[in-house]
Amino acid sequence: MASRVAALLLLGIICTGFVAAEVAFDCCLKKSEKYLPPKILVSYTIQEAGKGCEISATVFTTRTGRILCVSHPSEQGWVKSHINLLNNKRN
Repeated sequence: MASRVAALLLLGIICTGFVAAEVAFDCCLKKSEKYLPPKILVSYTIQEAGKGCEISATVFTTRTGRILCVSHPSEQGWVKSHINLLNNKRN
């Protein structure tokens, strides 16, 4: 009986750990409206508000490894253009 209780307790701890791990995100807390030259960018991700983060933004990674948060593609045309350029480089 004690082993069943211990097993259930261990299972509960493991499940709690998995749930906590799914919540952790690196989110942009603010975004810049500043234009970025496309030649310095190597990748991007799109952050959506309500999916673990407070604001919608585009997260660009530069050649030097810096992470830069800018407007969502629906807000700035140049952001959408830069995303298209990066997607074309992948293909």
